[in-house]
Amino acid sequence: MGGILNSSIARKVAMALSGLFLVLFLLQHFIINFTSVLSAESFNEISHFMGTNFIVQFLIQPILIFGVILHFVLGIVLEYRNRSARPINYVRFNGSANSSWMSRNMIYTGLVVLAFLGLHFYDFWVPEIVHKYVESHPEDPTRYYHETVAKFESPVRTGLYVLSFILLSLHLYHGFSSSFQSMGWANKYAKGLRGFTVAYAILIPLGFIFIALYHYFNNV
Repeated sequence: MGGILNSSIARKVAMALSGLFLVLFLLQHFIINFTSVLSAESFNEISHFMGTNFIVQFLIQPILIFGVILHFVLGIVLEYRNRSARPINYVRFNGSANSSWMSRNMIYTGLVVLAFLGLHFYDFWVPEIVHKYVESHPEDPTRYYHETVAKFESPVRTGLYVLSFILLSLHLYHGFSSSFQSMGWANKYAKGLRGFTVAYAILIPLGFIFIALYHYFNNV
């Protein structure tokens, strides 16, 4: 970790790789959650498998948590180093002339997304750990759908969920394509990659928003 933090190139590559890993996780997470709209039974079956599989629980899950921490620590370090490299505060700076709003505010959208991830872990992961390992309840393969839908009964919680995914969309809009650039993939396929990353940044967060609103209005 110390070597990564001290090397500019290593920081950018590690930031890109951890971001791409989280993008893959987000897609997998969306696919599983979307089954809750299609079939409660299928959602329960998949969730039960993910919640009891040894590889998922004790190998992939710790890697995911490490990836989240690494990505956001590197983001904060990069932002701090970039600001430190500009010691002179100009009286007037037209940032939009050289960069987009998203690129200039990645740290802020990222921090909001990090706060949402903390809430998400508190809302879903912590109760799951308590249910299985602290209170030691007998396993119920049919409980997952009901527990997930119940999270969207509150309009405040649902609204925060929607807002968080709007900000995640803005974060992905710039960050996803930047990950490929940081890894040197700016070649003749760059235009196609950019189109793909923009579509992903819009459609996947919209999908999560649809799931939240679908369950909320079904609960009303």
